[in-house]
Amino acid sequence: MRPLNLTEPMPAHIAIHHVTKWPLWMLAFRPYFLAGGLLAFFSIGYWLLILTGHASWHLTMPATLWHAHEMLFGFAGVVAVGFLLTAAQTWTGVGSISGKALMLLTLIWVIARLAFFIVLPDFANINLLAVIVLQLAWWIGAIAALANMLLKARSKNNYQFLAILSVLCALNTLYLLLVLNSNLQLALAVVDTAVLVISLLVGIVAGRVLPFFTAKGLLLSEQTRTPKIDKALLYLSILAITLFFISKLFLSSISPALIVAIVAALHLIRSGFWWNAKVLKVPLLWSLHFSYLALGVGLMMIAFSFYTSVIPFKDALHLITIGTIGMMILAMMTRVSLGHTGRTLSTPNYISVAFALVLVAAITRSILPLIIGPHFAWQISALLWLVAFLLFLIYCTPILTRRRG
Repeated sequence: MRPLNLTEPMPAHIAIHHVTKWPLWMLAFRPYFLAGGLLAFFSIGYWLLILTGHASWHLTMPATLWHAHEMLFGFAGVVAVGFLLTAAQTWTGVGSISGKALMLLTLIWVIARLAFFIVLPDFANINLLAVIVLQLAWWIGAIAALANMLLKARSKNNYQFLAILSVLCALNTLYLLLVLNSNLQLALAVVDTAVLVISLLVGIVAGRVLPFFTAKGLLLSEQTRTPKIDKALLYLSILAITLFFISKLFLSSISPALIVAIVAALHLIRSGFWWNAKVLKVPLLWSLHFSYLALGVGLMMIAFSFYTSVIPFKDALHLITIGTIGMMILAMMTRVSLGHTGRTLSTPNYISVAFALVLVAAITRSILPLIIGPHFAWQISALLWLVAFLLFLIYCTPILTRRRG
């Protein structure tokens, strides 16, 4: 598989004290993928310590809500932005954010992660207020950087990504405001909605890259395209998200189950069209195909969860958060890190193990709670996730922090 060619504004010689000119700050995927990998490892590591009783929790907000925020708006958010700011340079030919601006935006994101743990006895919610301001500043900065590229190039086909990021920014802000005001049930409904919005983003990106990657990776003569399904999925997914949001926050009598089931079926059908058994020999392909398959299965489980208590909603949702979002992020970060630094698109065996571990973690978290008990299943899933992202960090940290290969 041939590497991608993406120009980075990197000088021939860089002095060690010229921090803003380090390779790390040349394109957004570098610091954001590294930041996402580190957050995925350390936040789940801390979460596992909490689950096993080896760490205590002293903040005013429940640990479960911190965990949900960091995995959705922190981890998935930073990787999505890193991918879009990098891909937009290829789509538009307009230079992406780099150097001092990228460093500043990354610093805001890092401080937002740390701000959760600010404790001032006389100001109980100072941490949440700080996170609201910092997260909002980060989202606005990221959206502005992407908008600058897309609007300059009049890349109308990609304006949808500005809308999706803006919705995620609004949901993130609303979530934190609800937590600040102790409306915890509504906050959980908002973060569940955010999962579906990110699933919409995954579906759009998958429709663009999976047929292309599969054709290139297997040396096929043409890509398998599904334009009618792609269009139907876009509009039906928006409808499903809207109905879900309304049903959770305003009108509980409305059920999004049927529309969610239709969206799930279309994802499964599209997955079938794209499937080729030869992808099983290429880790960077089977990981993407299985993560996309998990989206269809997870959404179908969510639809059934509205009709039966046998399938708990949260367990179904975690098949998507871990099996789709987590696994696709891991696979895409690995592929983009290799391709956009001029390296061959092949991985060592232990990265294949990392992909498999995330898939098993998704199944463990979403299905095994019914068999071995939820608490134990959560711990096993978290441990598998930790090993997978540790392997990613071992492999990709040198790639992300060094010059193009």
